[in-house]
Amino acid sequence: MMAQHPQLPYYISDQKALLALDTIQALLHTSYWAADYSRAKIEKSIQNSLCFGIYHETGQVGFARVISDYATFSWICDVIIDHRHRGQGLGKWFVSIITSYPQLTGIRMLLGTRDAHELYAQFGFENKEVMFRKSM
Repeated sequence: MMAQHPQLPYYISDQKALLALDTIQALLHTSYWAADYSRAKIEKSIQNSLCFGIYHETGQVGFARVISDYATFSWICDVIIDHRHRGQGLGKWFVSIITSYPQLTGIRMLLGTRDAHELYAQFGFENKEVMFRKSM
C-alpha cells in the first residue's frame, strides 16, 4: 500500500523494505515510551508487526506499528513523526490511513497515549480504563 498526501510532498507505505531502521531508532529514542529500546528490540518489533512509514523527499520522517490478529483486535503503537515535520497535519493523516487500512477495518483498536488524546478522539478512540503489566 502506498498513499500520497493530497497536498504535501509526503507518502505513507506499509512496505517494510522501505523502513529506515536508523531513522526509526533515532525517532523512538526521542519518545517518552521507547527512549531505552535497543536496536535489537526495535528490529524484532518491526519483524512481528504491521508497520507504516511516512516518507518525504529527504527520507523517512514518521513511523507506526500495529499488532493484530486481524480478526478481533489490534494495538496501534510507536506512532511518531520527526519534530521537524510536525504541525502540518501529518499525524492526523497518518492515523486516518492506519485506521482505514483494509485488513484492520471492522476490528477493535486500542492504543496508549500520554499526550495525543484529542488527535485519536477524532477517529473514534475513547479514553477507557486499561490494565497494564510491565515486563518481568
